[in-house]
Amino acid sequence: MITKTQSKQTTISNPITLEGVGLHTGNNVRLTFLPAEPNFGYAFKRVDLEGEPIIKADANFVTSTQRGTCLEKNGVSIQTSEHVLAALVGLEIDNAIIELNASEPPIMDGSSKFFIEALEQAGIEELDAFREVYIVKDVISYIDEETGSDITIIPSDEYQVTTMVDFGTKVLGTQNATLQKLSNFKKDIAASRTFSFLHELEMLLEHGLIKGGDLNNAIVYVDKPLSKETMEKLKVAFNKDSISVKPNGILDNLTLHYPNEAARHKLLDVIGDLALTGIRLQGKVIANKPGHFVNTQFAKKMAKIIKIERRNKMPAVDLNQTPVMDVNAIMDMLPHRPPFLLIDKVFELSPNHVIGSKNVTMNESFFQGHFPGAPVMPGVLIVEAMAQTGGILVLNTVPDPENYLTFFMKIDKVKFKQKVVPGDTLIFSCSLITPIRRGICHMQGYAYANGKLCAEAELMAQISKVK
Repeated sequence: MITKTQSKQTTISNPITLEGVGLHTGNNVRLTFLPAEPNFGYAFKRVDLEGEPIIKADANFVTSTQRGTCLEKNGVSIQTSEHVLAALVGLEIDNAIIELNASEPPIMDGSSKFFIEALEQAGIEELDAFREVYIVKDVISYIDEETGSDITIIPSDEYQVTTMVDFGTKVLGTQNATLQKLSNFKKDIAASRTFSFLHELEMLLEHGLIKGGDLNNAIVYVDKPLSKETMEKLKVAFNKDSISVKPNGILDNLTLHYPNEAARHKLLDVIGDLALTGIRLQGKVIANKPGHFVNTQFAKKMAKIIKIERRNKMPAVDLNQTPVMDVNAIMDMLPHRPPFLLIDKVFELSPNHVIGSKNVTMNESFFQGHFPGAPVMPGVLIVEAMAQTGGILVLNTVPDPENYLTFFMKIDKVKFKQKVVPGDTLIFSCSLITPIRRGICHMQGYAYANGKLCAEAELMAQISKVK
């Protein structure tokens, strides 16, 4: 269920820049976090390319998950997006631009730690818009039959994540990690570094795919005997005079932050990949043997479910209940009168949303000419009725609404989906996109009939006191 909360969206207060090396390219990379407007979400900006193209952090843009989550749009790509996105989610920052002068963020130490520190240094500020959250009401799962990996999300009062990993090796074995609440991300998860097994490392080195790797940005688990030939290759690759294996089975020159650091890093990856759903989540994620492929496939499934619900789900309204406002109370607030009063009841009214209804009958005056023999409610009147419902929302903020008139300022992104005919009951749902300021109301409106979305629009109106 998608809902707006009473908490405000956030962004960063000031730009902040980090520099480092790209894991796969070995090139020096500059990353700058920039503030973003309300409802912007996350996006990457390639300043090294002509036109400085922007790629939204969207699950539908995922093209590869072999060595991190890679996004691509119109031939422009971003590699290894997950650590940066996890830091933004972990600090509960809703909107940010991630500016890059290369195709991948700097790997730093292989975790989200340095991104967290930079974002905190930049400062976090509230924006003039309410947060939107997808509250999980039903169990949603994705299973990768080939690998046996699966992810499930179930209802919960918090956004929680549990990862269970089993790599089938003695050196690593089975590990679990759990994040009980997002506010613990910085303390418990952010510093967990990426890792690789020796057999994977040999293949990557053979193909020149980790040119920016060193023993300070990845944990290497030695899952096979370390031959003299391999030892020499590693010394050259990492520019070290000597290489050895520690008693705990990892290459030297690095100490684990946690005994279950691998499981914690997998949890970090899950949070970063699920940021691609484009909305804050409230539910408990249980990930069994997660990886970027199963993570992003699950994110795509979630994003599709959310999109369908956002557009099509009619609010759960009992039309037989006593309304918050009947037609008489509505006329006490709105200046409209029949035949131009186009709402009959208000069922819900809060500081940031309103739900109302209209019974459409053959007695409506507009059916006389629209159209004879085939009565259809004009789309402009559906939008007008939606706006009158929104007028209740904005007029409810003043103590003497009878002394105000409401005027349209802008109508945008109008779409009509279904016909409305005599006998239908229209349900209108309007919610604030930004808080009401100086009598200006910017809202998203939906109209439903017969359980289906029939119209939608962004509306902006202003109330003005009658002189």
